[in-house]
Amino acid sequence: MLSHVDEKGHPTMVDVGAKAVTRRTASARAVVDFPLAVMRQLKTGSPGGTELVGPKGPIFATAVVAGIQAAKRTWELIPLCHPLPIDGIAVTCALVGDHGVEVMCTVTTTHKTGVEMEALTGASVAALTLYDMTKALSHAIVIRSVELVSKTGGKSDHGA
Repeated sequence: MLSHVDEKGHPTMVDVGAKAVTRRTASARAVVDFPLAVMRQLKTGSPGGTELVGPKGPIFATAVVAGIQAAKRTWELIPLCHPLPIDGIAVTCALVGDHGVEVMCTVTTTHKTGVEMEALTGASVAALTLYDMTKALSHAIVIRSVELVSKTGGKSDHGA
């Protein structure tokens, strides 16, 4: 049975009132592939190889802030998500291979429901921001995947 559907098949917000308050963590990953020529151009302006710089400025720093903001506001974007007291959000961007960037978003809360959607939203919006910050160079940039990597602290753990 789906948790966000009532007995008549109508959307409903899950009642978490009877659940125990526990420490809950979720991590999500997004992978963005750039054309090799674009990645070379972005690395050219990179100070020390830990940040990419594009036409709109520092790409990773902007994506990190966007991911954090998005994770905090997930309940406003996804209709049946609960507003949660977020304890922490960490978003990172790292170069992978010749032309990829891996975004990781980890969210923690001490509450009655998990933060999977917050982690997935943070990773997704950070990846979209990478695209937005670099689309002037190419529209062949691909957000290849967005996936839940792990979750702990609820009824079932995943990938922990």
